[in-house]
Amino acid sequence: MTMTHHLREFRDHRATHFRWEVDAKTRVATITLDRPAKKNPLTFDSYAELRDLFRALTYASDVKAVVLRGAGGNFCSGGDVHEIIGPLTRMTMPELLAFTRMTGDLVVAMRHCPQPIVAAVDGVCAGAGAMLALASDFRLGTPSARTAFLFVRVGLAGCDMGACALLPRMIGQGRASELLYTGRAMTAEEGAAWGYFSRVVPPDALFAAAEELARSLAEGPTFAHGMTKKLLHQEWGMDLDAAIEAEAQAQAICMQTADFRRAYEAFVAKQKPTFEGN
Repeated sequence: MTMTHHLREFRDHRATHFRWEVDAKTRVATITLDRPAKKNPLTFDSYAELRDLFRALTYASDVKAVVLRGAGGNFCSGGDVHEIIGPLTRMTMPELLAFTRMTGDLVVAMRHCPQPIVAAVDGVCAGAGAMLALASDFRLGTPSARTAFLFVRVGLAGCDMGACALLPRMIGQGRASELLYTGRAMTAEEGAAWGYFSRVVPPDALFAAAEELARSLAEGPTFAHGMTKKLLHQEWGMDLDAAIEAEAQAQAICMQTADFRRAYEAFVAKQKPTFEGN
């Protein structure tokens, strides 16, 4: 059975714990964390639903890029104090381990889903919310964005949901150490200077900028984008020889795609290629 038998459309998917929309024309999906009164915190259910959705997007035929945003001028304040942190203090060790594995599985699902993810970060971006942004492929911020890996503020280690693996690779070991030990907020200016944010835009332009970036990605050779994302992830554990061999194999596969031929034929005709992701 070929993979095409598993593909399905997600435009009619109904999310329960956040908003989900798919633009049929651009093939860009938008996830909106939508609890603005509490700065869009996560719950046990929203963690699990996000994890399951990102896993399922591997088989999406109509989603080529994803925008992740928060409602009401904030991105995400992390785990809900009353709905998550309170109950955690009463759990047994097996229950706690099941929870921490689930939250980590959300990051794994984001890194393994083939679509590029663009995080639109405004206002508060804290704890697990900061990890959602970090696990995305691109981050656009606003001047008021404040990103805090504040696990230490609640008596926990900074090593949560892959923070000690992802953050040093993003901004450097020394800067990551400071943020993870102190829990202080990284300003938008710091985030841009350190390579965390691709760019900083005015709040009223944030979602449009994120959509534009996601749309440009969706219009590109999306099979090849998925290969780039896969190799960016896999090469962490490779030496240079293994990485070069993996890239040789990946590129040879991409050279068999119709998109590669489309690009060549468009170049010969002095036209812009129209990619279809196959």
